[in-house]
Amino acid sequence: MPLAASPLRPARRGPAAGCVAMLLVSLAGSAIGADWQVQPGESIQAALTRAAPGDTVRVARGHYAENLRIDKPLSLIGQGRPTVDGRGKGDTIRIAAEDVSVEGFIVADSGADLGEQNAGIYIQPGSHRARVSRCDFSYTLFGLWIEKAKDVVIEDNLITGKRDRDSSQRGNGIQLYNTTGARILRNNISFVRDAIYVDVSHNAIFRGNRMHHSRYGTHYMNSYHNLWEDNDTYYNRGGLALMEVRDQVVRNNRAWGNSDHGIMLRTIQDAVVENNIVAGNARGFFIYDAEYNTLRGNLVVDNQVGVHLWAGSVRNVVEKNDFIANREQVKYVASKDEKWGAESGNHWSNYVGWDRNGDGHGDVTYEANDMVDRLSWRHPMVKLLMASPAIQTLRLIAQQFPLLRAPSIVDPKPRMRPQHSDWRNWLGKHYR
Repeated sequence: MPLAASPLRPARRGPAAGCVAMLLVSLAGSAIGADWQVQPGESIQAALTRAAPGDTVRVARGHYAENLRIDKPLSLIGQGRPTVDGRGKGDTIRIAAEDVSVEGFIVADSGADLGEQNAGIYIQPGSHRARVSRCDFSYTLFGLWIEKAKDVVIEDNLITGKRDRDSSQRGNGIQLYNTTGARILRNNISFVRDAIYVDVSHNAIFRGNRMHHSRYGTHYMNSYHNLWEDNDTYYNRGGLALMEVRDQVVRNNRAWGNSDHGIMLRTIQDAVVENNIVAGNARGFFIYDAEYNTLRGNLVVDNQVGVHLWAGSVRNVVEKNDFIANREQVKYVASKDEKWGAESGNHWSNYVGWDRNGDGHGDVTYEANDMVDRLSWRHPMVKLLMASPAIQTLRLIAQQFPLLRAPSIVDPKPRMRPQHSDWRNWLGKHYR
């Protein structure tokens, strides 16, 4: 007599039930994706070809001399930082599918053809949501070239270009062209043409990057609604160059020791540039054809020229900035005065006025381009006497008897004390 089914023992299933169970297990396995392991002496490309969408290819530490093409959504993960060596030709890795992730590799020795735009990793059009993280790019022409792709994430990479070539013969560290929604985070980029080049790319975030020993730390063209935050640009020709752009937010960055400018604002509208440190550059800010922007809370310290302003840069709000110890605070080229600090004022370290009522603002208007400034432009040796009582007296006399007055930046409410109490920490940060 057959035994009754026990409540502790599952009832015996028929063949149909078993097939359903096997199908469910198979579907679950395909959703998770399979793991493929590549050992030294084996081909990474062969594993990529065998892998299915959603799989993970893991590569053991070693040296792999091959050019890779990833044409399906999967993850390529290096274990112990293996090297993928492009052998000096083409792209070392080309991503040609959506949802590809590359992590933990040394990506080395791409081709050197600027016309072909050879790169360590080329993310081709349509490869949306690609992610490249924790990779070292060594002797690549372009580090990453990203074209017509959405929501790409590039984070925690070290990128060094072909440093033995002239700057004009190198590629850029990260190049974005016609992208949206990119996230460029915590990368260290050096010895390239421009560390980050951005063209026709919108709604991106650039945060926590370090860019040095290049032509421009970053170079923006024709790009809108981007955030540039908490980045360091130093020992470049130019730090941050924003050109022909709108609706940028540039805040909490540090641009120092660049041989030309710290931050360039050229043909730019509707941007907010706030709480940045611009120190030890030839020109702190270079502002050209800039309108309807807000510059607020920036520290501009120990530059040869604090701000070089010209070409119709008007209708900007400039408030609560500290201009300290610049050899020339403002170099201004225009036909009429431009008012800064109308609401809250800015601090000028060479201001020689007074504050009788103790409200923290000077009683005498600050003018940047006075007689002393013009004398120093014409006769540079005058700069040796800038701190002398005679020069300060001459500045006061010129304010009271403006016989030779030139158009100037005028601040009606100069602040007597700086906002940045740590400004001395940024002295001496010059190009070397």
